Amino acid sequence: MSNSKKTHIGEHRLAPESMMLHHGYDPKLSEGAVKCPQFQTSTFVFESSQHGKDFFNYASGRVEVPEGVEPGLIYSRFNNPVLEILEGRMALWDEAEDCLVTGSGMAAISTTILALSKPGDVIIYAEPIYGGTDTLLNGVLCQYNLQSVGFNSSAGHQGLADAMVKAEKLGPISVVLLETPDNPTNQMIDIRACKDLLEKVDNKGSEQPVLVIDNTMYGPIFQQPLLHGADLCIYSLTKYVGGHSDILGGSCSGSKALITKIRGFRNIIGTNMDSHTAWLVMRSLETLKIRMTASSLGAEKVVDFLVTHPLVEKIYYPGLLEESDPQYATFKKQCTGCASTFSFTVKGGEAEAFKVLDSMQMAMLAVSLGGTETLVQHPASMTHSSVPEERRAEIGITDNLIRISVGIENPADIIADLSQALATIK
Repeated sequence: MSNSKKTHIGEHRLAPESMMLHHGYDPKLSEGAVKCPQFQTSTFVFESSQHGKDFFNYASGRVEVPEGVEPGLIYSRFNNPVLEILEGRMALWDEAEDCLVTGSGMAAISTTILALSKPGDVIIYAEPIYGGTDTLLNGVLCQYNLQSVGFNSSAGHQGLADAMVKAEKLGPISVVLLETPDNPTNQMIDIRACKDLLEKVDNKGSEQPVLVIDNTMYGPIFQQPLLHGADLCIYSLTKYVGGHSDILGGSCSGSKALITKIRGFRNIIGTNMDSHTAWLVMRSLETLKIRMTASSLGAEKVVDFLVTHPLVEKIYYPGLLEESDPQYATFKKQCTGCASTFSFTVKGGEAEAFKVLDSMQMAMLAVSLGGTETLVQHPASMTHSSVPEERRAEIGITDNLIRISVGIENPADIIADLSQALATIK
């Protein structure tokens, strides 16, 4: 093993946050630069015609890469040194065999589904789910004879079992896509229980369903789905991983076999990430644990304030789950803590929610989450506005629901901002 791929010092295993600083990068290949340079190039020079032929055979999968042989660089839509290092580091966080990165979180979701599905297949998903994903499943993929069956995430794995009965009447189940915790109500689903259910599916000659977890809300610091039975782990790297609200990106981690299949599809349809964005994400990985830990601690204090506020009706925050709640055991089993994004309802309706949002003086009224700054938004009219009103009501996205992503500001300042904004609806 080369020093750049070192994961241990003797018998001591290095922590992921330590490996984010140098894993996969060899300074000797870049004039001794401490940090990986940005390889701003679209194409790469072959040493010989035979090398070019071999590299294309490896990239296309026509020939298996021999052990100990580097597959080589061809074209930045296929591979680039920065992308390869970033993918290796994300795989470390997820404890995955392999990883690929894409141009956005939606690119990761759509590329994964399309690579694993064929016309006539059925995708099962838990809702609420990110509004863009909902539109993809119910407004776009249905045009290509890919059907979708949803179930309420609050029903947990029993909800999945019921959805499977319905889906199996429609066609082979190709993908089960879950957000846990979901966005924006933070409902928890038992990943292992879902995987156990899927292993019993009879797809009548088709491949077994792939369990895909969108881990954007909690990962990779507070939850690692692959350790609990998921086949694939997806992120919008735009959120906590990128962490500064200045890039778009996505990733998918899992087994070598599944990632190889999805990567081939990504390389053809061109949903890959550009090398400059990859360089910025790689830099963000160095501070990921620090940022997510700081914002988590801040969110705890904000929740403590909101719990006793007379104008706040309900808070969707897993840290408040009681032992009697069926989701409590799932949360304790799957998560090591709470991330900083949660939702709460205020007394009243849309008008009162809007008044609170419009009165915030420091927190920014904007969609997205996981950045260094605190963001607030109104899911029913913004991120989840494409979901039909009757379905929004069923899955808890009410007109008085506000989502907040707590940043790394001093929690006392965020609390002061919320306090004065809530006071406007007395």
